[in-house]
Amino acid sequence: MKNRKRAVVIVIDSLGIGALPDASLYGDEGSHTLDNTSRAVGGLRLENLASMGLGLIEGVETVGGVKGPVASYGRMKEASAGKDTTTGHWEMAGVVVRRPFATYPEGFPPEIMDRFVKRTGYGFLWAKPASGTEIIQRLGAEHIETGKPIVYTSADSVFQIAAHEDVIPVEELYRICRIARGFLDDYNICRVIARPFTGRPGSFKRTARRKDFSMEPPGETLLDRLKSRGLSVVGVGKIGDIYAHRGLTEEIHASGNMEVLDGVEEALAGVKSGLILANLVDFDMLYGHRNDARGYARALEEADSRIAEVKKNLEDDDILVVTADHGCDPTTPSTDHSREYVPLLVCGRRVNSGVDLGTRESFSDLGQTICGFFGAGRLGDGRSFLDLLLQ
Repeated sequence: MKNRKRAVVIVIDSLGIGALPDASLYGDEGSHTLDNTSRAVGGLRLENLASMGLGLIEGVETVGGVKGPVASYGRMKEASAGKDTTTGHWEMAGVVVRRPFATYPEGFPPEIMDRFVKRTGYGFLWAKPASGTEIIQRLGAEHIETGKPIVYTSADSVFQIAAHEDVIPVEELYRICRIARGFLDDYNICRVIARPFTGRPGSFKRTARRKDFSMEPPGETLLDRLKSRGLSVVGVGKIGDIYAHRGLTEEIHASGNMEVLDGVEEALAGVKSGLILANLVDFDMLYGHRNDARGYARALEEADSRIAEVKKNLEDDDILVVTADHGCDPTTPSTDHSREYVPLLVCGRRVNSGVDLGTRESFSDLGQTICGFFGAGRLGDGRSFLDLLLQ
């Protein structure tokens, strides 16, 4: 294939823009991560995203609309059953998840925990839903005394294992997680997450050495397809974890929004042809789940200016996509993800600007469009909107 062009996709993790029609089934009526955050802090300064057309997207009320936006704009509706990071990312890469991942609001059953004990050789504490920061404060001292890891879950399909780094070294914690990953596919649990922490009773603190062990996507993704065609596929941030490290030619590890955007700049300097996919995790992890609207707003304004810098480094045939994977409204009583529409902003020097892409019926439309952009055929799910973009 003749390819000397790049697609950069920046996922603002959890930037929902309004409740989906079926949000009531998930307890998410009234969620609107962007608008509710803006109202909570008295308004947002998002000059770059506004110039791309964020305020012109249906359902967005708190970002001013502009005349002559520099990007095409729209919103995407999740077709998969769920509202988590993995489901959203898999769908935007062309794989719709039709069977919901399993969740355990009452805690993990004895069958699962018995297998955990037998396979790992460790006992456990808790094994029920909990806030990660709260559970280590509550059970951290007992964990140190007994050596038993703390197991917990949330509203998502996750099996989280927390351990003090001085009690269970990080590499041993990762080994335990790999063992758990090996049998939790049987229960359709999406992610096993290592949650190391340090400190003393009363002041435990989670470290940056979190690691996700994800189930593999059940079908061919956009990443798989492009890699098989000899193109570069670079994942920045936690992308490797989300796709079970499949379909990537390079992973750039970064632990925060600004580091991730540094990684995008690094990839742009080195990649000549292919996909650069990045996830800005702080929005979800640090602010959405902690109901910190001010932190969320501040992070949005910081990312807005940095995304403007990424735009400046695009070459003639490149495209930039800014989107999200779900919502996580920091202003609602819930601290869980919210089932929302996500923004779709696409720009490039050869991309039509000012086109209303409307409401896409699936995130997979994005994957199908990028696949077509590279002349890499069709994926299993999604309807391309490439014909609306190219001049």
